[in-house]
Amino acid sequence: MPTPAPAAVIDVLNGLLEAELSSVFRFMDESTPHVSRATAEVRRPLQEMIETNRRHCAQLAQLIEALGGYPVPRSIRPDEQYLAYLSLKFLLPKLANEKRLTIQRHENALKSLGKGAPPEVAGLLRGHIAEHQRDAEVLDRA
Repeated sequence: MPTPAPAAVIDVLNGLLEAELSSVFRFMDESTPHVSRATAEVRRPLQEMIETNRRHCAQLAQLIEALGGYPVPRSIRPDEQYLAYLSLKFLLPKLANEKRLTIQRHENALKSLGKGAPPEVAGLLRGHIAEHQRDAEVLDRA
């Protein structure tokens, strides 16, 4: 399979960056009532997932720049204003679903790039998929 054009790789990575930036996790932090009021069993994994989201955003942006592109997400949804009105019990399935959707996006990105994807791109995306799968399992158990 031919190597994807650099512009195509950058476009795929920008799509994933947009998804990570639009994630519900991006709008949560330690001061969010859901995190601060959660039991220790739930709070610690949520805090780790919030930090993972930030790290993934930074890694994707750095990789885009390393490939000669510009990290330009197209849009970001303003969901954060509604989080305060949701209970943690209601929010946990939404977070788990968000993780599954993110996994699917990453897997689709890998498929669209094919076997010719630059190794650093494929490696980063596979690493993100593995982390998201672990997080989804934690959320499903919570």
